[in-house]
Amino acid sequence: MKNKIALKLTLYFSLSLLLFSLIIGSVFMTLFKNQTVQLHKVDMEKRATSIAGTLSTLISNSNAAATQGNEAGGTNGMNSANRMGGMMHGMGMGGMGGMGGMMYGMGGYSSYLQFLDEIAMADVWIVDETLQLMTIGHMTNRQINYADLPADADQVVKEVFQGRTTFSEGFSSLLNTPTLTVGAPIKAGDKVFGALLLHSPIQGTKEALRQGAGILAMSITVALLLSLLLSIVLAYTFTKPLNRMKNSTLQLAKGDYLAKTGVRQEDEIGELASAIDILSERLESASHESDRLEQQRRDFIANISHELRTPVTVIRGSLEALCDEVITEPDQIKAYHRQMLKESIFLQHLVNDLMDLTRLQNPDFKIEMENISLGDLLRDVLRSAQNIARGKGILLKTDIEPEAPLCSIQGDYVRLRQMFLIILDNAIKFSPAEEEVWITFANNTVAIRDKGPGIPPENLPHIFDRFYKSSAVENKTGTGLGLAIAKQIAHRHRIQITVDSQPGQGTQFSFHF
Repeated sequence: MKNKIALKLTLYFSLSLLLFSLIIGSVFMTLFKNQTVQLHKVDMEKRATSIAGTLSTLISNSNAAATQGNEAGGTNGMNSANRMGGMMHGMGMGGMGGMGGMMYGMGGYSSYLQFLDEIAMADVWIVDETLQLMTIGHMTNRQINYADLPADADQVVKEVFQGRTTFSEGFSSLLNTPTLTVGAPIKAGDKVFGALLLHSPIQGTKEALRQGAGILAMSITVALLLSLLLSIVLAYTFTKPLNRMKNSTLQLAKGDYLAKTGVRQEDEIGELASAIDILSERLESASHESDRLEQQRRDFIANISHELRTPVTVIRGSLEALCDEVITEPDQIKAYHRQMLKESIFLQHLVNDLMDLTRLQNPDFKIEMENISLGDLLRDVLRSAQNIARGKGILLKTDIEPEAPLCSIQGDYVRLRQMFLIILDNAIKFSPAEEEVWITFANNTVAIRDKGPGIPPENLPHIFDRFYKSSAVENKTGTGLGLAIAKQIAHRHRIQITVDSQPGQGTQFSFHF
């Protein structure tokens, strides 16, 4: 009962099966009733037609015998073919020869009439065209007069005397039981001599219908019970994977991202279970990423605190020395001022870099995209870097022709210029004096190559991390944010950066547009 879906499915299945059974049972009983009645009618029609045919044959034989008797006795008796009463009285009106022939014909006829009910296995009446009963079955418990006949008897007899076989249920009230009556014509030659009415109670038909309904009801009840058991099994089979998925999601809600449903089905439920398993993997990955970001946040706070502590400490110490007049020599005072200026410039660079990095990492920060010439951009970067390279005697070389348009790209001119200058500044910073730094462009790739000391392989995965700084003396004034900013600019422009570095042989940064 706790499994509500299984309970609902069981109820739905049971109600559907019950409704289906009622519809099928109703249709079956209707068809069964019609078929049973139809078969009963066919059987009665065969019996009535057979009896009427036999009577017609006997009457024809009796007429022939009567004719021969009349000729032998010289007496013209009443023509027994007129109707049944005349034939019955023919034995007293002819001569001895006619009487002998008549007795011969009537012997078989009378015997047949005597056992007619037993032969027909039903109540048999014979009436003439005026609805006068020529004979009545022995199964009838009372005398029947013309006035007792039902209202539709005229129509039944009329149709029979027209040579048609017809059915009626109008005699039911007269016989005190539901009765099906079939009327068949009795002929003497081509003339209809009388109407044979065969009455058969339909109680047996109804009893057969009741038995059929009972068997059908029992069958439906057994089928419903078996279907109910099957529906319960199917419902729980259907809901079992749902329960497993529910338990898995509850474990995910508690933080157990390794929980799996374990459901493997080739249907929509299997697809849902697979989606939940994928979700658990993503949550597990996101959990690790969240832990990593949290660790980065702690490292960032620690790094920024460390980076800020040194210049702030120097500036404060210098100011305290000046305020306390510990330093009085003019040359020393100037040196202290220059040191404070140097530290404040470093702080300014650090704050600016932090602001740039924060803005670039914010997806809501919009960069100005426009059509720019990559050739013009690289030539502008080279001109700006010449001033930095000149101080160390570094020679900047390039294979970019002065007038080469290169390609047109969509990007932020200022940010792309900043990205290339960061990499060029590092290349110049780490290159020995009087060396060369190359800037090349080929196959939609800009490469900046130096001949510095290179980057150790174990450090390559971390060079784009915030506040990552090498221990080289050349990098003592760096903030550790330059490469992280360059990486973010490239990411916002969908540029892929790759680094190839060999210790002692230099480093190459490649920008794949």
